[in-house]
Amino acid sequence: MTAADQGEVAGDRVPERFPGFHVLDQAPAWDETTRAVVLDRIGRPPDIRFFDAAEEGAATALFDRLLDQHPGDRLVPVTAMVDARLAEKETDGWHYDSMPDDGVAWRTSLAALDAEAHARHGRAFAACQEDDQVALLASIKDGDGDWRGFHRERLWSLWTRYACTAFYSHPAAWDEIGFAGPAYPRGYKNLGVDRREPFEVADARPGDLPQAGSGTKAEPAPHAEPGTTLRAGGS
Repeated sequence: MTAADQGEVAGDRVPERFPGFHVLDQAPAWDETTRAVVLDRIGRPPDIRFFDAAEEGAATALFDRLLDQHPGDRLVPVTAMVDARLAEKETDGWHYDSMPDDGVAWRTSLAALDAEAHARHGRAFAACQEDDQVALLASIKDGDGDWRGFHRERLWSLWTRYACTAFYSHPAAWDEIGFAGPAYPRGYKNLGVDRREPFEVADARPGDLPQAGSGTKAEPAPHAEPGTTLRAGGS
């Protein structure tokens, strides 16, 4: 399948912030290995192998709320991408000492999310109304003390790390943020603020940039430099 064909599979939606920009137009500038890696992320998502049906439903609803995606209009198949990582045990290589390994943490936290939804609304998390899902997640993130045996900030870190890593590794998300993809082997020559390459597109709505300090601060990862924070996903 060619890059052009892959672009059709990914959809021809025109990014609102970077009109006319499509990262796959840059595919000819990448070397063969890089191009193959990027194009492999587009098309039919991998089959679910790690999550069971209930976990898949809870994870999909969780990622939809974190990333503001919706059934029938998802840019990125985040659930399938996270599932593939967990099935292959491709974790971050570390976990908090108060948390189990990532695979176990995902299974138990999604079960806890469903249990919380049943306690509050009498149904699984995936079956709840979007507003109820948002309120439930906000109470987990902002509450005091542990939540169902989990350290809140560390659980939030787990969920958002995996969600954002999957979402922003996909070319459809690159279109949304005007990212032209891998720099290898071409590289960048116009370094500096507002110094664009010929293949880059100006932001049509620069006033929509988030304000400093608007992110949700979480604990730094164990290997992070002092002062490093993780920020919650969502829009």
